Amino acid sequence: MSTTKKKSLYIAEADEPEMLDDELLVQVKATALNRADLLQKRGLYPPPQGESSIMGLEMSGVVEKAGANTSGWRRGDRVFALLPGGGYAERVSIPAGMAMRIPDHFSFEEAAAVPEVFLTAYLNLFELGGLKPDHTVLIHAGASGVGTAAIQLVREAGATSIVTAGSEEKRNTCISLGASSAIDYKAGPFAPDVLAATGGKGVDIILDFLGSSYWEQNMEALAIDGRLIVLATMGGNIVKDVDLGFMLRRRLQLIGSSLRSRSRADKIRLTAGFAAFALPLFEQGRLKPVIDSVWEWEKVNEAHQHMEKNRNTGKIILRVEQ
Repeated sequence: MSTTKKKSLYIAEADEPEMLDDELLVQVKATALNRADLLQKRGLYPPPQGESSIMGLEMSGVVEKAGANTSGWRRGDRVFALLPGGGYAERVSIPAGMAMRIPDHFSFEEAAAVPEVFLTAYLNLFELGGLKPDHTVLIHAGASGVGTAAIQLVREAGATSIVTAGSEEKRNTCISLGASSAIDYKAGPFAPDVLAATGGKGVDIILDFLGSSYWEQNMEALAIDGRLIVLATMGGNIVKDVDLGFMLRRRLQLIGSSLRSRSRADKIRLTAGFAAFALPLFEQGRLKPVIDSVWEWEKVNEAHQHMEKNRNTGKIILRVEQ
């Protein structure tokens, strides 16, 4: 799919993806929307150099061909994977090391809802956040794709999560997934509620998508040795009058995080760690993708509008017709 100057999407012909010896050629059955797609459509989030300009950061599908230097994969295998781009297409080539087998009881739509959000949550909670069973995590946008994945991963790690969400329905969904409490960020400052929920201690990790608009409250809500992990800056990039002394006294860490820009080797390593931890839990039904809606890919503009209006709880899926 491509974009016009009016920032709408349309279906067009593209060259067949090139495939290396260590890659799989996959027939795409489903892909999913991410907020990065909305930014890329507006020209604000270009793909990494050398990668496909076609949107789509994840997909599920069927292996059409396995490269000469792959092992354990064959034509007809059901796979899902994280992508640097190219998911809004009928075919995509992926490194074999980034492919994961779809659980037997999963549909293609369910599988497509996993890679981007669960790998993002896994990276930021476990690798960057150092999540431990005695930790409490504040997850902003708790009903988003990353949010619903993070709640479940925190739960399975034996830790505690607090979320923010803007509607009663979304807050109830977060509680049902394992959040200990859900705060209505529209009702006023969230930091007092976080401190009340933690007995004044604060939280050990914050997953934040807002940036500057939440900076002061995030600082207030962090415990000593806490880590603020910024995944996006939907509320602004610039923070004025930062009190570095406060951060020093409380030994706080500020971490900027981006999954898409990581190297192929790093994504392969991350995928292997995630698969070892999470695939058995998906098989057992302890982890599950949360799907808001499924759209035929011809309705991609309507699906984007649905996300732009912040109507979704969980993932928005595109079913790719062959």
